[in-house]
Amino acid sequence: MLVTVTGSNGFVGSALCRALPSAGHFVRAASRKIPTTIDRQNVEHIEIGEMNSKTEWSLALAGVDCVIHCAARAHVMSDVAEYPLSAYRSVNVDGSRRLAEQAADSGVQRLVYISSIKVNGEKTISGSPFSTYDSPAPVDPYSLSKWEAERALWEVASRTGLEIVIVRPPLIYGPGVKGNLARLLRLIRLGMPLPFATLRNRRSLIGLDNLLDFLIRCVELPAAKDQTFLVCDGEDLSTADLV
Repeated sequence: MLVTVTGSNGFVGSALCRALPSAGHFVRAASRKIPTTIDRQNVEHIEIGEMNSKTEWSLALAGVDCVIHCAARAHVMSDVAEYPLSAYRSVNVDGSRRLAEQAADSGVQRLVYISSIKVNGEKTISGSPFSTYDSPAPVDPYSLSKWEAERALWEVASRTGLEIVIVRPPLIYGPGVKGNLARLLRLIRLGMPLPFATLRNRRSLIGLDNLLDFLIRCVELPAAKDQTFLVCDGEDLSTADLV
């Protein structure tokens, strides 16, 4: 099977480009820029530039069976954009809609979209974890744009027949992780005392390898068609446990 991975230079996307060939698939890696050091074994690299409503995806989609859509404007802690929601919407909503429309026009059968558990909200009541039956409750520009992107994909699917699979992962950890977890790792390596021992919070996480395995199943299994999945390792940790 030929699979296009968008955001192929990113944390999840680059790992997918290594994992998919091991599962017997050929990969077309689509990214803003082709990296200077690349692994060409069963991987074809396509440069698509910035992702927005005008991105031309045709070279990345020709002859493709499935797309795993990792590319996104990521959650930014210190956003310098003058209008953050507009910036998120341009990439995550308009860019994803454009990809889905061109995928359908190119005869792609399925698009697997990596959304975010933040679509469900920021926190749960003790003993009541998030589920796919919850009403979405995004509270910041990033999570709102991910929810709007999901709706845009379903709208394209409704008029084209493109199969959609939505995956909402929690915090992903693994080699090369960035963001808050990377900051926490740096603090731990410094040996600084951290004020987390008394915290009784619990948080679901997912290891990169577990997520990759799940995404490959979403590519391969017919039963994943038109489903929304919440995924995690199955073991919830407090911040103290995580440290």
